[in-house]
Amino acid sequence: MAKTQKIIISCAITGAIHTPSMSPYLPVTPEQITEASIGAAKAGAAIVHLHARNPETGRPDHSLAAFAAFLPRIKQSTDAVLNLTSGGAPYMKIEERIQPATAFKPELASLNMGSMNFGLFPMLDRFNEFRHSWERDYLEGSRDLVFRNTFKDVEYALRVCAGNGTRFEFECYDVGHLYNLAHFLDRDLVQRPLFVQLVFGILGGIGTHAEDVMHMKRTADRLFGGDYRWSVLGAGRRQLPTAAMAASMGGNIRVGLEDSLWIGPGQLAISNAAQVLRARQIIEGLGLEVASPADAREILSLKGSDNVAF
Repeated sequence: MAKTQKIIISCAITGAIHTPSMSPYLPVTPEQITEASIGAAKAGAAIVHLHARNPETGRPDHSLAAFAAFLPRIKQSTDAVLNLTSGGAPYMKIEERIQPATAFKPELASLNMGSMNFGLFPMLDRFNEFRHSWERDYLEGSRDLVFRNTFKDVEYALRVCAGNGTRFEFECYDVGHLYNLAHFLDRDLVQRPLFVQLVFGILGGIGTHAEDVMHMKRTADRLFGGDYRWSVLGAGRRQLPTAAMAASMGGNIRVGLEDSLWIGPGQLAISNAAQVLRARQIIEGLGLEVASPADAREILSLKGSDNVAF
């Protein structure tokens, strides 16, 4: 019999998009981030994608101390691959955003592949009461915000991590980002197999229509051939439909409260693990198998958790 295909579930625990007032279930403190990460891994996430926040205000915090407060505890409690963001928050410069990856030398780190408008302000139409003074200004400020990821920025991140053995999850929010990644591949600054995260539904990037997913996949196939691995994340209410489409095409999927606070129409997800379980149901319902952390390490050619600096 043919070997069952294994699909990697990534879970993005807290991110820097949603603010604490939007959901009581959004992890903010190191304890909450740790607990949510362990729960997601137990539910079936082979990769846990991590941001940090100020534990009192919930504001994105990219300091080394903020990450150090939970990284060792998560590592001790689960075998999941820990993926450290270099996206940080859209207003941060690359030198700040890449710090955790350079200091902690993770198996995997995210890397955004192009500059873009990053519109969060439409969420003000749905949320209008905030506990912290920074939240409203943070969302409103995205009307006039360019999330900077220039060629120089990307090259800087690649070079400062070159000796770490860290591999990258290349986040591509539009077709041009795939061409940017191909540029760095042509210059031998990135190595195969590529792990390409296709991002759908952020205002400023590509949409969530099925044709958008197909177009991004076709373009990646043409640029990278068969030696790349792809995953999708759909923002907001399109999270699970986009995941289902990708899984049916053999793609990997990402869920988590960074990308969507919801688990159904008008229903907040009570945990990251709840979204992982829904993703698992989709995969297994298609007759496919959920990848373990060991599977993910093999599929993505990762260095192993013994070779990180936390």
